[in-house]
Amino acid sequence: MHPRQPKAGDLEPIETASRDELQALQLQRLKKTLQHAYQNVPHYRAAFDAAGVHPDDLSTLADLAKFPFTGKQDLRANYPFGMFAVPREQVSRIHASSGTTGKPTVVGYTKNDIETWANLVARSIRAAGGRAGDIVHVAYGYGLFTGGLGAHYGAEKLGCTVIPLSGGQTEKQVQLINDFKPDIIMVTPSYMLNIIEEFTRQGMDAAASSIKIGIFGAEPWTDAMRGEIEQRGGLDAVDIYGLSEVMGPGVANECIESKDGPVIWEDHFYPEIIDPVTGAVLPDGELGELVFTSLTKEAMPVIRYRTRDLTRLLPPTSRAMRRMGKITGRSDDMLIIRGVNLFPTQVEEMLLQYTALAPHYQLVLTRDGHLDKLEVLVEARDPVSIVASQQSGRALEQQIKSYIGVSCTVMVLPPDGVERTLTGKAKRVVDKRNLA
Repeated sequence: MHPRQPKAGDLEPIETASRDELQALQLQRLKKTLQHAYQNVPHYRAAFDAAGVHPDDLSTLADLAKFPFTGKQDLRANYPFGMFAVPREQVSRIHASSGTTGKPTVVGYTKNDIETWANLVARSIRAAGGRAGDIVHVAYGYGLFTGGLGAHYGAEKLGCTVIPLSGGQTEKQVQLINDFKPDIIMVTPSYMLNIIEEFTRQGMDAAASSIKIGIFGAEPWTDAMRGEIEQRGGLDAVDIYGLSEVMGPGVANECIESKDGPVIWEDHFYPEIIDPVTGAVLPDGELGELVFTSLTKEAMPVIRYRTRDLTRLLPPTSRAMRRMGKITGRSDDMLIIRGVNLFPTQVEEMLLQYTALAPHYQLVLTRDGHLDKLEVLVEARDPVSIVASQQSGRALEQQIKSYIGVSCTVMVLPPDGVERTLTGKAKRVVDKRNLA
C-alpha cells in the first residue's frame, strides 16, 4: 500500500458511489443547471431557442447532446459580465484568462462557488496524497490566473498550512523549501524542474528535500517528464487538470495510488468527448475533444463548453468517476507557454498596430533547459527604416508581455525574411519543443 493511499473513511461517499447513484445525481443537477442558465443568461436562452431545445427536453443524460455547444468566442462576445447567471452584486470574485488584446475570458464565482471550488481542490490534494496538517508550498501564479488562489483555498480547506509564494524568485523558492520543509509543492512541471536545477546549482540534492508530493498542472507534460521529476526530486508527481472557464484547477486530479490519469470529479462536471469536426458525441475510449457542462456552478454555469483539449474518457479505477487520458493536443491553434494560453492571432492583432512592421510573423518555440522560450519573428516593412522597425519590435515585445503575460524575444527580419509555404502563406508556428 502506498504510504499516502487513502484509508477507509477518508473519501467522500460520492467517490465510491455506484455508477447508477452517480448518474442519478448528475441528471438531477444537469436539469437544474439547464433551467438556471436558460432563465438567467440571455445568451443561453437565445442559443437554446435557436437550436429548438428547452431545458424540459432533457430526460436522460444522453439528451444533453441536443443542446448547443459553448465556445470561447461566446464568452468574448458577452464580455465582461454577460454570461453571469446571478446579479453582479452576488459575484464574490472574478478571475480571467488571457484573451485577445484587452479581451480576456471572464469568470465569476458566488460565495458558494468559491466554497465548491475549495472543496474540489481539497479533494484533489487528498487524492494526490495530501492530508490535514501537511505544509503546501504554492508556486503557481496568484492574481487573475486561477492557479495560485485555487490551490491556496483548496489546501486551506483540507487543513494544510499554506506557503503562498507564487511563481518566480527561484533562489527564494529553494531557500523556503529548505527552511519551511513543505510536504507538498503545487507548481507547473517545467518550473519544478527549474527549482530542482537551482538545488543542484546551490550544491544540494533536491531529492533530499522535505517534499514528498508534487501536484503539477497548467501545461501539458509527459510521462517522461514525470519520471525525471520523480527521480531527480525524490517525490511522487501527480497531475491536476482544470481550466478557468469551467472552474480553475481541480476539475480533475490523479490519485497517488494509481497515477493513471486525472479522475474527473463527475458529480460537479459532466464530461463528453466529441468529434471536433462534426460535434458528434463519441463513446468512452475514443479520442476526441473534451467538452464540459458544469453541474453546480451558480455565477457562471457553462453548457457543453468546448475545451479544445484532445483526450479520451477512460473507465474508473481508484474512484467511482471516469478518468481522462493524457492530452494529446488541441483542436484549435492555442499554444500553452509556461502555463499561459496564447493564440497566434493575439500576436497578429498586436503586430498590425505597427506601421513599420509587415503583417508577416512566425512564433518559434524552443526549450531553454526545461522552460519554454518564445521568439517572435517579424519583418520590417521597409528595409530603409530599420531604426523605426527595431523600435516597433521592442514595443511589440513589451506589449506581448503586458497583455498576454509571456516574455518573448522579437526578432525583426528584412522584408520576406519570414518563412513562407509554397502557397505563399506564412508558417505561423514552429514548435521545436519535444512534447511527445
